[in-house]
Amino acid sequence: MSDNAHATTTALPLLPSPTVQAERLVELGVHEIAGLDAAALRDFAGSAEGTAGEGALLAVHPDRAPASALAPLLRRDDRAGFVVVDMTDVDLFTPVDTVTDLPDAPLYLVDRPDRGDEMANWSPDEALPALTERGRTPLLLTEGIHWVLQQPAALEHNHCFMTIGSRLRKPNGSLDARTPAVWISNGTGRDGRERRGAPKVGWCWAGNRHTWLGFGSTGGRD
Repeated sequence: MSDNAHATTTALPLLPSPTVQAERLVELGVHEIAGLDAAALRDFAGSAEGTAGEGALLAVHPDRAPASALAPLLRRDDRAGFVVVDMTDVDLFTPVDTVTDLPDAPLYLVDRPDRGDEMANWSPDEALPALTERGRTPLLLTEGIHWVLQQPAALEHNHCFMTIGSRLRKPNGSLDARTPAVWISNGTGRDGRERRGAPKVGWCWAGNRHTWLGFGSTGGRD
């Protein structure tokens, strides 16, 4: 789904403090999407200061702020983020069974997220059990978007990531073969040339490998 070639991993700086992240979300209007007062968002972030692990990500529960509402807030070189046209059901992708620690609260913290560059050229079917064995859990799509909202450098050419913690379940209980990802548009096909270089929410098949996609993960959520 891209002609990008694999390149050397680039280390990312730590995320800013929860209070700084809260101001970023307020600036973007995420609290309004979630139906929260700005004060509630700031209060949660303030209470997390000193207790949150270093580099933790402040996230809004996907039931409050779905991917379809968050993706257009992404920016890269002044180009707005978007969801691919053949993923109109993006908000129906929900946490997989292995994501057992998602707090039942509008706001929560994601332990320092990792892009999983070392797993590039793995398929989602291969990556999920490997992450579980390592004691890590895959990022949800909305968590991946939150990460890029706070740290645009998390999305680089040749170093983008999948968010296989979110999957669509069919009426018969089986999983849809699509697995969501966040990457950079090449401006080809139905994306349109005007979107070249824009942040993109798309999908790949669960059994396919891509040299330029790692697997976003976290050590836990609080």
